[in-house]
Amino acid sequence: MSTLQTILAILPGIFICFWIFYRDRYEREPIFLLIICFIVGVLSTIPAIALERIGFDLGIQESENPVEVFILSFGVVAFSEELVKFIGVMIFAYPWKYFNEPMDGIVYSVMVSMGFATLENLLYSDLYGIDTIILRAFTAVPAHAAFGILMGYHIGRAKFKLGNRYWQLFLGLAAAVVFHGAYDFFLLQQNIPELSILAIVILVICIFYTRKLIQIHNDGSPFNEESEKLVIIEPNHNITENTEEIDIIEEDQIIEEKEIIEDTPFNKDQEDIPNKKSDTDSNYWDDQLFK
Repeated sequence: MSTLQTILAILPGIFICFWIFYRDRYEREPIFLLIICFIVGVLSTIPAIALERIGFDLGIQESENPVEVFILSFGVVAFSEELVKFIGVMIFAYPWKYFNEPMDGIVYSVMVSMGFATLENLLYSDLYGIDTIILRAFTAVPAHAAFGILMGYHIGRAKFKLGNRYWQLFLGLAAAVVFHGAYDFFLLQQNIPELSILAIVILVICIFYTRKLIQIHNDGSPFNEESEKLVIIEPNHNITENTEEIDIIEEDQIIEEKEIIEDTPFNKDQEDIPNKKSDTDSNYWDDQLFK
């Protein structure tokens, strides 16, 4: 493998690492932790290959049988690769004190994914040459990043109790596996070659969707001073029929923004977060997603 091939194989993953780093607008992560996550992604290729070999040894291979291709795409390749990346994030990033806002779930997941994709790219470069590496720079590598964003979005929600923690973690892994599996299926199926274009369609949809997820977590960041102000009004109030005059009985029925911030999941002084708050926070994030 030439020096040029090596550089071309590494550059796409590094570029996306910098891109996601600067997309974290309000409280960026320490560089050394991001490097650790990248290395974790590189090393995660080892158990991924081992899991995939189990599937291959069971006779699940590329073929003209669409059922076998479906099992290979979703059950062997997508599940194996996304599972090891998920475990890497949960072990080496999730417990850190620096994981202090939902957006960090996306950042750390993408770092692990780019470590994985970069080593995978180097292996493909050695096997298939420079043309394949150039093609993968615009397809497979961004796909791994998009799958990482899908996973990280829900890991961030789970970390800060924006919905049921275990359900959010399941959704993160499941979303990555489903999109990854669908992408691989249309590339690997051999019955209708024209269907391979659907892999690109899935990738484009996934990229646009994940950009929305990044925006949601940035907008809802506790470090974002311009985020929407949450004002909660107690139910006992009287609103006149005249729309120009709204009388609220007692001023103390309005909970000030400062008090809300002190009672959010992002306040480090809070030792315990009441479960009832998670429903409010979860609804906020869901409303942003479907705007």
